[in-house]
Amino acid sequence: MIKNFLTIAWRNLRKNKGYSAINIGGLALGMAVTLIIGLWMNDELTYNSYFKNKNKIAQVFQSQTFNGNTGTGPAIPLPLEPALRNDFGDNFKHIMMCSWTQSSYVKYKEKSLSRTGNYMQPNATELLDLQIIKGDKNGLQEINSIMISESLADAFFGEEEPVGKVLKISNQYDLMVTAVYKDIPYSNSFNDTDYIIPWEHYVANAEWIQNSLDNWQNNSFQMFVQIADNTTFENVTNTIIDVKKNSDEEVVQYNPRIFLLPMEDWYLRSNFDQGIQNGGRIRYVWLFGIIGAFVLILACINFMNLSTARSEKRAKEVGIRKSIGSQKGQLIYQFLSESFLVVLFAYVLAIGIVLLFLNGFNDLARKEITFPWNNIYFWLISIVFILFTALLSGSYPALYLSSFKPVDVLKGTFKGGKYSGLPRKILVVLQFTVSVAFIIGTFIVMQQINHAKNRPIGYDREGLIQVPTFAQDFDDKTDFMRSEFKKSGAVVEMATSSSPTTRIWSNRSGFTWEGKPEGFQEDLAWTEVSAEYAKTLNLKVVEGRDFSRDFASDSLGILINVTAKKYLGMENPIGKLIRDTDEEDPDPPMKIIGVVEDMIAQSPYEPVKQAFYVYDRFNNFSYYTLRLNPKQSVRQNLAIVERVFKEHFPDIPFEYQFVDEEYGEKFAAEERIGSLSGIFTALAILISCLGLFGLTSFVAEQRTKEIGVRKVLGATVFNVWNMLSKDFMKLVVISCFIAVPIAYYIMNGWLQEYPYRVILKWWIFALAMLGAMGITVLTVSFQAIKAAKANPIKSLRTE
Repeated sequence: MIKNFLTIAWRNLRKNKGYSAINIGGLALGMAVTLIIGLWMNDELTYNSYFKNKNKIAQVFQSQTFNGNTGTGPAIPLPLEPALRNDFGDNFKHIMMCSWTQSSYVKYKEKSLSRTGNYMQPNATELLDLQIIKGDKNGLQEINSIMISESLADAFFGEEEPVGKVLKISNQYDLMVTAVYKDIPYSNSFNDTDYIIPWEHYVANAEWIQNSLDNWQNNSFQMFVQIADNTTFENVTNTIIDVKKNSDEEVVQYNPRIFLLPMEDWYLRSNFDQGIQNGGRIRYVWLFGIIGAFVLILACINFMNLSTARSEKRAKEVGIRKSIGSQKGQLIYQFLSESFLVVLFAYVLAIGIVLLFLNGFNDLARKEITFPWNNIYFWLISIVFILFTALLSGSYPALYLSSFKPVDVLKGTFKGGKYSGLPRKILVVLQFTVSVAFIIGTFIVMQQINHAKNRPIGYDREGLIQVPTFAQDFDDKTDFMRSEFKKSGAVVEMATSSSPTTRIWSNRSGFTWEGKPEGFQEDLAWTEVSAEYAKTLNLKVVEGRDFSRDFASDSLGILINVTAKKYLGMENPIGKLIRDTDEEDPDPPMKIIGVVEDMIAQSPYEPVKQAFYVYDRFNNFSYYTLRLNPKQSVRQNLAIVERVFKEHFPDIPFEYQFVDEEYGEKFAAEERIGSLSGIFTALAILISCLGLFGLTSFVAEQRTKEIGVRKVLGATVFNVWNMLSKDFMKLVVISCFIAVPIAYYIMNGWLQEYPYRVILKWWIFALAMLGAMGITVLTVSFQAIKAAKANPIKSLRTE
């Protein structure tokens, strides 16, 4: 019986090639979108799946409150480690201190590379479940050791045995390779960790860390833990939440709360608002999941509409089958088998589409997704997916067609009825409601991105490059290198800074000044810079003056931004002193010598933070920032800069970043969302138009004789076009008026996440509506005009 059903279904597909192509093509596109979104969602939801103890690993976070605003992050003070080990050790299986991931120059013999890595405590191999390929898993016990990734070992040693070899780090420390671990896969935390150096080495060689061993106010470190098997994250958090508050009276005013953020939340649920976890990337996972579901529904609606629209052509078939004994159930199975066959062909085509565009999608989404050919669960889900889609798309046509009464059909008195086309109209309205909502959403996302991109950033980022200086070789050479770069003709100015131009790496508190309100809790962005910093960036000084080498006192001077002037409550800040509140070992007072324009160094969607630019007295810089000569080509300038750099630092690889590209990265996440939304919107519109094209073709075919009569009676091409188009246009207009409030509600909610956001204007919605109506006119017009131009004699000669 099943074979018979499929045979008949195959014949019907071959008999109606045009409608079959539209059905299969539309479903294939819908299923391809759903497939690729499903693969992306799986990659997102299985992030960090490499770690076998994922359900027990967490990072220690803390929340602190400044002037009523609560901030949350992973930076913690160093004394927290002994406090947790000594007082709460039973709650943990592992406690691991860790540095921030940082770049270092790694050298072996004459080869030098820049790679990222971390300082970690010896239990990192167990906590992170590192797969040791060569060497000893306890290799971090020796203070002058280093563990390296397989890819770094290949880069340096090839077929040579790496264990026992000595690498020079930052052109300063000689460390022996004690183990090689398998690279952590891409979609996991620590995937950029090319090397691990013992934490004890970090502490022993950094005086500022040694000074932080008992300082609860220096939040400059990371801690990862694996909780004990007999407890939960919630229980441990409740146990340790007040450990910092109970350990130092001076931090009580900030109400610090220590808690654990489980590994499964690091990637998808890492956003906090006023100390409360409020999602993160998980919003986009469900957003695109909904988009995928709607696109599939749109494709299924096409199938439903075309199947039911052709009902009168199948009516006699149903009447004859019923008259010779076919049961309603058998007819339902017959029509569902046709649906299954269409969906099966569509799925095969969808896989082809996914394979064709998967690499492009990976580039756009910054993923490394591969097609799961060998995953049995994928194929089981695929079978369920095919059956579900077949049932979704075929159930309504099957029930509708199988309900025809054979007497009416065979007597020739069968008609669809006054409201027989109503379900199709509702489905068309649903299709275009979704499509118009997608169009509006994509417009608003792109508007928000452009709104932030057009925001004044406070400095001139064109022609700026920054060169990392993560080695002691650069110490005490700033003035010399500035002179060398400028003499080369490729650089017009150079400055140094402790943070990159597009980031804030340090925040400070613990200051007082004249007029400071009682109980005010300051939180200031802190960047140490050389005298030419503002000049190099073309950062405008709006009050006072810039740093000057002519004034020795400027070594204790600071520049503040406009926001900091307001934040400090100073109408005339020039000459005012900023004093350290540390009573035991205070730093000298700093004098405000100038106010500079606000420059965006954090998110372009948020207000500029109050910032201090402090004269760098102790070589705490991490970057050279160079203003290239605008009279020469960038390529020529870079070649000269590299030559000068290598002349004085031959053992250090020359690396640089364009500041404008680094700034552009701040928009990367939203731009990916906008690009993906745009693509999926275009596909949703294409699928809707395919269905509309099919319906128009059918209506034109159904009304061929009517069109012929009208033309004989004098109807123009426009009259016929208007007759065929107006009903569809009415449906699209209805869709627009339904879609607009829905899209407004959703997108307005999305925009509330951004303090600096675009204002929704009426023309965005009007443009989307006009666009939808324009697309509808183009889609319908092809068949309408074709029908209007047909020779009426051909359609009437049989009458």
